[in-house]
Amino acid sequence: MHVVDHTAGSEMSETRNVLKESARIARGKISPLTELNDGDFDALIIPGGFGAAKNLSSFATKGADMCVDPTLSDKVTSFHAAGKPIGMCCIAPVIAAKLIPGVELTVGSDQEGTNKWPHAGTAGAINAMGGKHVVTEVSEAHVDYKNKVSNHCCVHVRDKPSRNTRRCWCHGNRGSQTHQIIRTYI
Repeated sequence: MHVVDHTAGSEMSETRNVLKESARIARGKISPLTELNDGDFDALIIPGGFGAAKNLSSFATKGADMCVDPTLSDKVTSFHAAGKPIGMCCIAPVIAAKLIPGVELTVGSDQEGTNKWPHAGTAGAINAMGGKHVVTEVSEAHVDYKNKVSNHCCVHVRDKPSRNTRRCWCHGNRGSQTHQIIRTYI
């Protein structure tokens, strides 16, 4: 998939290795998804961003007709079948919509045509893939208790951060989601 210079919004000619980029961002050793053993973990958390839309799935180019990386598909399916909680943020919930029939998810608003929610069309894709989109504010997480899936919309909102929403807008309200998972399932 192409590499984007996000400072300019333009495509770059270079290629990147996903594992090396992940290790660079995490500043540590990263293991391939094939080494993930669901028996070793109590929950699965999938961050969003372009990696989820371009590397872990084909949502960026195919929308609701997307495919999910086969290894990730197996992992999500096994965690879900084992009744283990799954947390997702930003664009990653489209992966659950494709793999877990009827799962409730949010990407914030479903109202297209507003400048505040430029990616509201993703809600329609979630519904088209068999999920159920739930409208939330940027500061809210949503939990599907039946499927043990927690998620939040992250930065699907275009708004200037305020003193009260800076954490939610910049960091996707990860703290709230983590607390929601702990409160709900532990």
